[in-house]
Amino acid sequence: MYDEKGNRYLDCINNVAHVGHCHKDVVKATSDQLGLLNTNNRFLHDTLVIAARKLVSTLPEPLSVCYFVNSGSEANDLALRIARAYTKNKDIICLDHAYHGHLTSLMEISPYKYQRGKFPKRKYVHVAPIPDGYRGVLRGENNSELGRMYADKVREVIESAVGEGRSVAAFIAESAPSCAGQVILPPDYLRNVYRYVREAGGVCIADEVQIGFGRTGKYWWGFQLQGEDVVPDIVCVGKSMGNGFPVAAVVTTKEIARSLAATGIEYFNTYGGNPASCAAALAVMEAVEKDNLRENAVKVGRYLLNSLKRLADKHTLIGDVRGVGLFIGIELVLDRETRTPATNQAQQIIARMKEDFILLSTDGPDRNVIKIKPPMTFNTENADTLVSHLDSSLGEIAAMASTQEFIENEPKLIKSEDLTSIKR
Repeated sequence: MYDEKGNRYLDCINNVAHVGHCHKDVVKATSDQLGLLNTNNRFLHDTLVIAARKLVSTLPEPLSVCYFVNSGSEANDLALRIARAYTKNKDIICLDHAYHGHLTSLMEISPYKYQRGKFPKRKYVHVAPIPDGYRGVLRGENNSELGRMYADKVREVIESAVGEGRSVAAFIAESAPSCAGQVILPPDYLRNVYRYVREAGGVCIADEVQIGFGRTGKYWWGFQLQGEDVVPDIVCVGKSMGNGFPVAAVVTTKEIARSLAATGIEYFNTYGGNPASCAAALAVMEAVEKDNLRENAVKVGRYLLNSLKRLADKHTLIGDVRGVGLFIGIELVLDRETRTPATNQAQQIIARMKEDFILLSTDGPDRNVIKIKPPMTFNTENADTLVSHLDSSLGEIAAMASTQEFIENEPKLIKSEDLTSIKR
C-alpha cells in the first residue's frame, strides 16, 4: 500500500483485500458489470446464479442454498433468523470473547463487545468457554483430548439451559476465533460440539467471515480443519468475499431453507447479491484458484510460523505463536509462567512497526495478541521483512525495560524518539 506521500506500507492485517489490493481481475469484473447493469434484486441476473453456483461448489454437501447479503453482520443475523425458523427455538450458544457483528442481535451474542460495554447478558444467550489451549480454562497441547474436554463444556452449557426449561436454536462459532486472540480450535472440538447441539434440537452455524475463502491454506473453509465429516448446518461468509466490495452470503441446506420460506415472511435484500457485488465475489473466488493463493497460504504461512517460533526462542516477551495458513497470532506476556498479558508492550510494538511502515494490529480479551491476517498474496520476502522489523522492535522494548524507563502496564505509549535513542 502507498500513502499520499508515496510511502510504501507492508499490509500484514488487511484480510478484506483478500486477493491483494486492487486486484486487476476483480477491478475489471466489477467495473465491467457496473458499466453494464447494477440494480436491486427485483431484477434477475445471471451473475447472481453463477456466483452462487461457484460458492456452493467450494462447500461440502448438502450445503446448497445461498442467500446474498451485504456484510458479515447481515449474514450472521440472517443465520440466526433461519436457525430459529427451523428449530422453533430461540436460545443461542456462543463462545466467550466471540464477536459476530455490529447488529443488535449479534451484539447480544458477542461477549467481546457486550462485556466491555457492560451490557447485561440476555437469558436466551449461553456462553461456553473459548477453547484456547494457551490461556483458556483448560490448558495444554491442542489435541483431541483437549478438544473433547472443551466440547464437554458446551454439553454442560446445554444441560444447564435445558434444566432451566429452555431450548437451543443454534450454536455459533468462528471456525478459528479471531477477536478472541487468533485461536486455533483443538482437534475433535467441533465434531463433538455439533453432535451435542444437534442432539439438543439445535443447528450449528459456522462463522467464516474472518477465516474463509482459503485463508487456512489447505481448505476453502476453516471448519474443514476439523475433519471431512464435520459439516455445519449453516455457513456465513463475508468480509474478504468481495475484496473490499460489499458482499456476503449465508449458505445452508434445502431442508433448513424451506423452513424460512414456510414462515410466510419473505426474505428480500435490496442490494444483497446485486450484479456488481456478485461479479466481485465471483472474480475473487476465481483469483484464489487462478493465482494458487491457497497453495501460497500453505507455503508462506508455514514459513512465517516457523520464523516467528524461532523469534520466540530469542525474545521472552513472546509467550505463544499459533496459527494456520495466513491466520497467525503472537501472544505477548510479561512472564511465561504466569502468562500475564503484555498489553502495553503489544500496543507499543504495533505503534513502532507502523513507524517502519508495517501495518499490524492486536486482539484478544487483553489486546496482547499481535494478529497477522495479510492479503493472500503475502510472500516469503514480505514475511522476512515483517520478522526482521518485529525482531528489532522486540529488542527495543527489552532494552527500554532494562533501563527501567518502561513502566509496566502504563497506558501511555513511549515516545518514538525515546525508542530511537535506545536503538542507537
